[in-house]
Amino acid sequence: MALWLFKEEPDHYSFADLEREGTTLWDGVTNNLARKNLRQVKRGDRIWFYHTGKEKAVVGEMKATANAESAGDDPAGVVVKVKPIQRLPHPVTLERIKKDPSFAGWDLVRLPRLSVMPVTQEQWQRIEELAREPG
Repeated sequence: MALWLFKEEPDHYSFADLEREGTTLWDGVTNNLARKNLRQVKRGDRIWFYHTGKEKAVVGEMKATANAESAGDDPAGVVVKVKPIQRLPHPVTLERIKKDPSFAGWDLVRLPRLSVMPVTQEQWQRIEELAREPG
């Protein structure tokens, strides 16, 4: 099982939208590196849902319910079906992440425009720890 972070603008599609709908097809990824990452997602992988825009925070956990597959209308496109697992008790803001030395080399900090990225086990656990504490 791999660990990931997916970004989305909450005005476009929020974690609350995912909770309400119960499942969605994660699509619309156009960056080549993000697409490469998305192609590696397998059924059962755990995923952080990150709100971009004004919020800039990890807000919830999702799970991939199917392996990544090609998008029908775009030969280079890729989609993944996901479902919500849980909303974090406290969102973990990008500001908090940047202040924490354990995230110094993470793509979230290094490549701010990348929308799909891997997460190490240590990074995942640290996000879980930070989510238990008010920001």
